[in-house]
Amino acid sequence: MTPSPTQEGKVVNAYILIQTEVGKAAAVATEVREISGVAEAEDVTGPYDVIVRAEAESVDDLGKLVVARIQAVEGITRTLTCPVVHL
Repeated sequence: MTPSPTQEGKVVNAYILIQTEVGKAAAVATEVREISGVAEAEDVTGPYDVIVRAEAESVDDLGKLVVARIQAVEGITRTLTCPVVHL
């Protein structure tokens, strides 16, 4: 798969839905926003507290980003990773 110029060499994009401890959404979004590979992190309402758009060079790299970096942020209780597919 050849990345488009707007992907800046990244080939895997995903949305990561995050549930946080009560009252921690803003702090989690701020901290996650600083992680390399995170394009955006927004506080939202509903069943999830933060939605992240992430970019990685491979599915394995995406997994490492989620498990080693994002899930390590204090206040996160659960994540759901939704890779983007191009149909």
